[in-house]
Amino acid sequence: MPTPPIIIKKKGGHAGHHGGAWKVAYADFVTAMMALFIVLWLMSSASKQEQAAISGYFKDPSGTGDKTGSTLSGTGESVPVGKQDMGKLKEELLKSIQKINDLEKLKNNIEMTVTAEGLRIELLESDKGTFFDSGNSALNISGRELLALLAAELGKIPNHISVEGHTDAKPYTGKSSYSNWELSADRANAARRLMQQSGLRPDQVSQVRGFADQCLRNPKQPLDASNRRISIIVQYLSETKDKAESPAKDAPESGEKKPSAAGPKVEPETAGKKDDK
Repeated sequence: MPTPPIIIKKKGGHAGHHGGAWKVAYADFVTAMMALFIVLWLMSSASKQEQAAISGYFKDPSGTGDKTGSTLSGTGESVPVGKQDMGKLKEELLKSIQKINDLEKLKNNIEMTVTAEGLRIELLESDKGTFFDSGNSALNISGRELLALLAAELGKIPNHISVEGHTDAKPYTGKSSYSNWELSADRANAARRLMQQSGLRPDQVSQVRGFADQCLRNPKQPLDASNRRISIIVQYLSETKDKAESPAKDAPESGEKKPSAAGPKVEPETAGKKDDK
């Protein structure tokens, strides 16, 4: 009796439809779309400096370039501060100043004004000497603490900084070879040195200027203590190069005169000078 044939039935044509490879591809697609929508949302709601940082990352994600947002110092800490963001910088600095222990003693001697030149930070002296001892170019404890804090914050941005020294109209009564010109320049240089030691980059200071009593804050009272001050100007990035070799062209709305272009800018420092400033 012959052996019946063995019939083998194979099922096929469905394995491809029920495999898992397509799920992996679909998940990758959904993830990519989600990332795209997140980036688009960030770009639409972010500020200009945040947009610049995001754009810089996508231009150079490896972080080897020098574009904004592509290096460690440019991913949000070194974003240029333009005119539209200078008010925000002012608020951030004011918040940082709140950390100072003796703020109550200093709050009336610190003023910040957004001007056409940039953010002007004024450290105003008092009759007792708030930031400098009377007639001396050396910073006291309050001056060192405040300037170190400002330097730590301003060192995070690429904008250049100008430092100005001012005196009142009372003549310096020390040696004849030393005057308000030297005192104002020495105080500005003392502030510049401390700030560069505390956070400012070596190339961030573009100007150190001493104006003596030629740019009074309160011209109606030339002997007023507020005329003795240090001014720190955070320049707009686009104007930094143009202003690097020109005198100050702007002043706060407190009646301050424009500085004279003919006056000397920086004189050698002479420490330990005493007068009744």
